[in-house]
Amino acid sequence: MFGLFRKKVGEPIEFGSTGAAFDYACRNLENRILLEAVIPALVEERRGMSPEGEQLFLVRLANREGGRVVEACTLKESLRHPAAGDLVGFRVVKVEPELPEPFDLLGFIACRLQPVYVPGRGWRIAESFVPDNIKPTLRM
Repeated sequence: MFGLFRKKVGEPIEFGSTGAAFDYACRNLENRILLEAVIPALVEERRGMSPEGEQLFLVRLANREGGRVVEACTLKESLRHPAAGDLVGFRVVKVEPELPEPFDLLGFIACRLQPVYVPGRGWRIAESFVPDNIKPTLRM
């Protein structure tokens, strides 16, 4: 009775590489761009540092068309950052559908993901890039 509404968790699917995991995310998962969603993305290259102190990257967000390339950053207070080829979680902060691409989407790189997907739970997090002084959003 108590487990009636609980999501069923499947067996973890482990991938040999981050590219294979990204390909799975593109072909098999919804990856809808919603406010505060964490979308799997593949880091294509590092772009340097912004004047404000954020680490800048070019990432490919997972979608049914094989990925959408966007510029992303880590938060400036973050002491860690991903490398090219890493599978990361891109957290959506703002969506403006009336603006043209690439100005319609604002977000940041929140974490590095392991190439392991657990059905019913999501991707396993390898490392968080969100600074400890940032409080998570509480929903009631």
